[in-house]
Amino acid sequence: MMVNENFIFCLEGVPDVETNITTEVLKNLEHLAFENKISSIYKSCDTIEGLEESLGALLYDDHNFKDYQIIYLVMPGQENNICLHDYYYSLEEIAELFEGKLKGKIIHFANEKVLDLTSEEAQYFLDITGARAISGYGIKNQKISSIHLDKFFFNLCDELDDIIEIVEELHQKNYALCKFLDFRLYY
Repeated sequence: MMVNENFIFCLEGVPDVETNITTEVLKNLEHLAFENKISSIYKSCDTIEGLEESLGALLYDDHNFKDYQIIYLVMPGQENNICLHDYYYSLEEIAELFEGKLKGKIIHFANEKVLDLTSEEAQYFLDITGARAISGYGIKNQKISSIHLDKFFFNLCDELDDIIEIVEELHQKNYALCKFLDFRLYY
């Protein structure tokens, strides 16, 4: 039994939560748990209320919340917003929803959306939520999923504590993919 186990909480935006499908993301999280012993909880949501409810349940009902190091968001959107059910929500709005509730967490976006924040936007998000870092990609590529780089990133987060060391190691071991997808981390 591992004493210091870290978990990933994954929230995937889907067109309809009532439709029960096993997504590529879920398959890869299962693979990550099997291969790398990194546990995760997966939830899907199709509205901002669903997002809020899922994160709220994690915050208030899950006694292991402190063990979740990464909040992994797989959602469409653009630069500084996400799109759920054809509605766009800015990261500022999301920060305000989770004010002070994400202390020490790394919020990581898959390349379903571009993450392009000014230093002010990133700092606002981090200050309001208390998150340790926010990461994602500068390029949204429908043909190439970021999941393999995401898994490597999660592994590094599990092994290393220093955020700069994590990013350096990620670039060192996966330089071409980091460059191609334009990996970004704001802290």
